[in-house]
Amino acid sequence: MFDTPNHFHVSSVLNRRSIAQHGLDWARMSAARGIAGSHRPEVEGIFVFRDEEEAEFFFRINNTGGPVDLWSADGVDEELLLDNGNGFVYLPERIPATRVRLVRSDVPPQRGF
Repeated sequence: MFDTPNHFHVSSVLNRRSIAQHGLDWARMSAARGIAGSHRPEVEGIFVFRDEEEAEFFFRINNTGGPVDLWSADGVDEELLLDNGNGFVYLPERIPATRVRLVRSDVPPQRGF
């Protein structure tokens, strides 16, 4: 599915305009809940992942209340990634709009986990 070694991020479609304009920025989280259902950022950073299996996982746990988008993020320095204590990693900095692109849009909520 993915032809590049970039990192990826899943977000509600309600955040699409903000991400396209400002990039990935946890401080701008307000239009929709996080993928895990949180109403505010769980960490000061951007959760990212590298492969298709993880994208499918995030599509399945989608608790945003609606469809989601898959974003590609260029230039993520893996040495800066931190573990949130649950096995997921995040980048403790914003990712500007110039380094993100929409890969897949309007992925409907998935059933079954």
